[in-house]
Amino acid sequence: MTQTGINILAARPQRLLHEGLIASALRLPDKIAVVVEGKPYRYSELYQASLKFANVLQSHRLKQGDRVAIYMDNTWPCVVSIFAVLLAGGVFLIVNPQTKADKLEYMLNDSEARILVSDFHLATVFLAAMVNTPHLELVISSGTKPERQAAARIPVKQFDEMLAASTPLNSASDVIPNDLAALIYTSGSTGFPKGVMQTHQSMVFAAWSLIEYLRLAESDKILLVIPIAFDYGLYQLFMAIKLGATLVIERSFTFPAQIYKRMVDEGVTVFPAVPTIYAMMISSHKKNKLCFPNISRITNTAAALPEEFVPYLHEIFPNALIYKMYGLTECKRVSYLEPELVDLKPNCVGKAIPGTEVYLLSLDGKAVPPNEAGILYVRGPHVMMGYWKQPELTNKMLKPGKLPGERVLCTHDWFKKDEEGFLYFVGRSDDIIKTRGEKVSPIEVENVLHGIAGIKEVAVLGVPDEVLGQAIRAFIVVEEGAVLDEKAIKKQCMSRLENFMMPRDIVLLSELPKSPNGKIDKKLLQGMKFDAN
Repeated sequence: MTQTGINILAARPQRLLHEGLIASALRLPDKIAVVVEGKPYRYSELYQASLKFANVLQSHRLKQGDRVAIYMDNTWPCVVSIFAVLLAGGVFLIVNPQTKADKLEYMLNDSEARILVSDFHLATVFLAAMVNTPHLELVISSGTKPERQAAARIPVKQFDEMLAASTPLNSASDVIPNDLAALIYTSGSTGFPKGVMQTHQSMVFAAWSLIEYLRLAESDKILLVIPIAFDYGLYQLFMAIKLGATLVIERSFTFPAQIYKRMVDEGVTVFPAVPTIYAMMISSHKKNKLCFPNISRITNTAAALPEEFVPYLHEIFPNALIYKMYGLTECKRVSYLEPELVDLKPNCVGKAIPGTEVYLLSLDGKAVPPNEAGILYVRGPHVMMGYWKQPELTNKMLKPGKLPGERVLCTHDWFKKDEEGFLYFVGRSDDIIKTRGEKVSPIEVENVLHGIAGIKEVAVLGVPDEVLGQAIRAFIVVEEGAVLDEKAIKKQCMSRLENFMMPRDIVLLSELPKSPNGKIDKKLLQGMKFDAN
């Protein structure tokens, strides 16, 4: 291909999700695309490996629109597999490597995945899961194959061997932007996860909108310590590759000292995390000061970033813009707060991301005035197509919009909007606590508790009570060395909360249960046995 031809391919609009890789590989072949646990890979290497593995998939009869499940850690094969599925015309679903066999089996059957890509250290789980998966035809696994392995119902082949024997795919699929790119599974009210259907155009739009408001550039180096299986992690990959930036990938935040060294050694400039990670960092910082002056932006999602964290984050990241954001898997991201306002508008999650619109309606569908709570609705190209094979649940979330034939996302979350149009999260519809005839937002109580010196983590929920309807229960983890008991915490709450918002129960724990994505797992807390005083 001539240089002119390469320039045209590199410069044309990125309509499909994988075209960001094509453009960056043609424009910046020798630049480092990803650093995986310290090992660098160039854009040309990532593109060629993805083309080879795409050819492997097509040679095993993967057709356009077929689903491929990727059940892997944050590894090089995982990154290659994502782009390979897209280049081959398939639809990928990422499964968190902490997922157990029964849930993996459900997701394989629900998606009707024909191919599973995994790691051999997860073989015990995936072999148990695929006993009763009639649509699954092949497993491709990375890593060292165990010397002894239970007999599998279907073939289990080695990733590296297949990649080495393959040649690059030489013909593009006929995918267009409104074809499905991914099924992103999220928790379901029935106990089974729901597959959120996202098209190429919805994911491309979301990635560029995020890039715009985060002010990302080709020169950035983004750290990834959260699972790629979490859409927050997945989009770090797509944003970096689209820009021609560098993504520094670690498996997790399990060993913070190792992560801190990597941040410095690699010159990381962008640090995405969740509140539980920031809580750990702040706790360490109080004992031994942390400081990362090269970080220019930090971002937060998954749960609200407590106002009390912000001063400490300014100390740990003295030159960083701090982004508070709100989103949900069904549209990736809803809103963000300009970082210059983070100290001026505490507890605010900002305004709609570029290219989208949000508004609040009452339960009867009427617009609500400023500073009154309403249900948040979202308009934009980033809204999901619906839930995979679940039309009833889809109709619950996607409602008629302002324009004829339009469907918008009803988040079922309660917000308030001030006179300037800034959003404030009140609570999820199923989280609102109804006590003593009043409605209480758990997040309001959590914010007060976070303001008490010595408290590290908090989760507040409602529990059944014959007299109150629901009582407020607060689960709390205190800082090491802090002298705090139930009586002291309640005393401080009394001076900051209205009577009906006071926690009836204070439960002190050594740690709060977390989901694989790092969120505090309130469902597990709800099921804990506890004798009220």
